[in-house]
Amino acid sequence: MNDVPLGLLFGILASLIVLSAFFSSSETGMMSLNRYRLKHLAKNNHHGAQRASRLLERPDRLIGVILIGNNLVNNFAAALATVIAVRLYGEGAIAAASVLLTLVMLILAEVTPKTMAALYPEKIAFPASLILKPLLWVLYPVVWMVNGVSNSLARLFGVDPQQVSTTELLHPDELRTAVDEHGDLIPDQHQGILLNVLDLEKSTVEDIMIPRNEVVGLNLEDDIETLLKEIRTADYTRLPVYEGDINNIVGILHLRNAARFIYGDDTSVTHEAIRRFTHDPYFIPEGTPLHTQLMHFQKQKSRMAIVVDEYGDIQGIITMEDLLEEIVGDFTTNSAEDENPEITDLEQGWYMIEGGTSIRDINRHAGWDLPTDGPKTLNGLILEQLENIPAGNIGLRLGNYYIETLSLSGKMVEMAKMQAFR
Repeated sequence: MNDVPLGLLFGILASLIVLSAFFSSSETGMMSLNRYRLKHLAKNNHHGAQRASRLLERPDRLIGVILIGNNLVNNFAAALATVIAVRLYGEGAIAAASVLLTLVMLILAEVTPKTMAALYPEKIAFPASLILKPLLWVLYPVVWMVNGVSNSLARLFGVDPQQVSTTELLHPDELRTAVDEHGDLIPDQHQGILLNVLDLEKSTVEDIMIPRNEVVGLNLEDDIETLLKEIRTADYTRLPVYEGDINNIVGILHLRNAARFIYGDDTSVTHEAIRRFTHDPYFIPEGTPLHTQLMHFQKQKSRMAIVVDEYGDIQGIITMEDLLEEIVGDFTTNSAEDENPEITDLEQGWYMIEGGTSIRDINRHAGWDLPTDGPKTLNGLILEQLENIPAGNIGLRLGNYYIETLSLSGKMVEMAKMQAFR
């Protein structure tokens, strides 16, 4: 080495620093690649993505070839720096040369290239794969030996590197965060639909059903004149048909079938005719998750279900429209609801709300965060806090919300006024 010109030695040292920077940046770039974007690009025949994807199928081998190359380069650079220091200043300069080389390698071969690779992984990893792929083939015997030893040590800690998937499945909450974080790439309406779909599994049919006290149906114990009036003035296309009590449902009447028995004089209509044109009711338990019920509706070819509790008592009804509105928002017009809205906006952030209004509807309308894991209605929420039915109108505080009751009956809060404060 004493006969080699110093200029050549400095050139080789600079080349080794460049190679070290290459290995450092390629390691960070390859490991920083977005696996889902990589898979998408590979499917679209992006050659760089395909090479990187094949290398990442065995990350232990990829890391092995990178680290072998990086350590060889760094060791040669350290030895060469020692030779240069001895030739220039003698053996007393070895320590100073080591410190100087450490700083140079840290800045030029570690921090800077790794920072760039972390910020722009695809621009670093895809070109680097052109070199890493043949290098892995050339150094395969050494890589195989090193990986064999390191994998054996890893198994002692209960880790099998060959079974680690390069593409991990996202938890629904993680997917929700991904949709939130990349909302600028998705139209607001579509983003809301995606988030609502992810939230379906958190809710049950009990959360969105029409409670039994609000169910509009036909009681076969009523006279024909009353039944015909209810059919002709109904705001819904499907009506439950029952005898005496809602728990005794005999079928569901679709109003398009009403024309089959309402013809000529009204006196020709009979209770038996109404019963004949109903179809069998479809019963579901109240704890059914919404995403499961959506598939059941599709499988059953049904658009309405009767919700029952564990004792078989009817709790309410749910329709396909109710479930779809949980995904896309309100898209139907109900004249009965328009004439008597459950939530009325008042001044200064106040809302007048009916006691039977769903907590989920209140949160959606006002942008609030009332608890939904307990009572499902405002009345239930108030009574849970009070632990009794108030004898007169009262005011109460629930977290960051203030509630004033406006109308009471002997068994529930019929109307209340609410405001959120901070």
